[in-house]
Amino acid sequence: MGLFARDTGQLSQSAWTVSELTAYIRELFAIDYRLQDLEVSGEISNFTRARSGHLYFTLKDAGAQIKCVMWRSAAERLFFQPEEGDAVVANGRISVYEAGGVYQLYVEHMQPAGRGNLAVAFEQLKQRLADEGLFEAAHKKPIPLTPRKIGIVTSADAAALRDILNVLNRRYPLVSVLIAPTLVQGADAPPQIVRALQWLDGRSDIDTIIVARGGGSIEDLWAFNDERVARAIFAAQHPIITGVGHETDFTIADFVADQRAPTPSAAAELATPDIEEIRPLLQGYAAMLRADMDDLIRQKRWQVQTLARALTHLSPQARLDNNRQRLDVTSARLDRALTSQLVRVRNRLAVAEVGLTAVSPLATLSRGYAIVRHQDGRLVRAAAEVAAGEGLTIQVADGQFTVEVSE
Repeated sequence: MGLFARDTGQLSQSAWTVSELTAYIRELFAIDYRLQDLEVSGEISNFTRARSGHLYFTLKDAGAQIKCVMWRSAAERLFFQPEEGDAVVANGRISVYEAGGVYQLYVEHMQPAGRGNLAVAFEQLKQRLADEGLFEAAHKKPIPLTPRKIGIVTSADAAALRDILNVLNRRYPLVSVLIAPTLVQGADAPPQIVRALQWLDGRSDIDTIIVARGGGSIEDLWAFNDERVARAIFAAQHPIITGVGHETDFTIADFVADQRAPTPSAAAELATPDIEEIRPLLQGYAAMLRADMDDLIRQKRWQVQTLARALTHLSPQARLDNNRQRLDVTSARLDRALTSQLVRVRNRLAVAEVGLTAVSPLATLSRGYAIVRHQDGRLVRAAAEVAAGEGLTIQVADGQFTVEVSE
């Protein structure tokens, strides 16, 4: 049951606890619609940015002061950097910080007070980023002369995109385009622009990135004065061309970019060469290449002919033919030598055969002689070597036979 159900007529009989009283006061604030959405102007003092990203400060004027809290989610949407002594207008609601027993303004939106507050925020951020060196020429990357693919960060249905595509198609139809659509106006635009930039920058097939938006008021262009967008452009690895607004419009993104164009169409012109201007140059290069190629072909043809002649002269085929013929001659010579050698051998054999025949025991046997052997094969050289009854083997010219000695 809420604290409003308490019988306030009985307060004298039972004391409130501090927590009950503080909660009751908080609910009183909560039911007063005038305190739930109001604007308060004053000067910032006791400004503190916590490590968590929350802002704590006091708004004061000549007669009073009020404590203020701005949570990180709201502080990240600020387009300027609050500082001690700034005059601001804060929008939010009143509630009670129960642990401290104080009422506070919980700020949802805040802007510099007075006329030209956006210009003040612009100059503040510009000066701070310049002091950090984000605008220095040493950080600017060169724009490729003949890009193959260009990334575009802009609204998908914006006239600026149509202008860019028309210029690219007219000037350099050889280039391809990759579009990263995003909001380009409003509180949600900066984080979307950052994501689109980072997505294109993470690709390896992109040569140049164009960040563009058509003209508008300073409020319309304010997304390109956002610190998150500026730092994303500075951190990009690919060269970035900005074409935001009209020729007289300058944004923080223009100062950080590698090159600033006065309009989206001009950004497309800066990103590409004019094909009509480079056509004669390309035709001249083509003629030079053809002439060089013809010379090279003539040189190579002469070299091939020279090498062919040398190859014919040094070809192993001629050596093989010579060796084959030399082999045939040598083979014939070897055949003749072998034949002559065989004849000589046959002649020597014939002579030897005649000599052997003359001394051969077979020749003696053919004349009527015989060879007598014992049964064990020993020659019988004298009659005394045999005994009566012994068997002998008699060999004659055409064979042999066995006899027995009778006496």
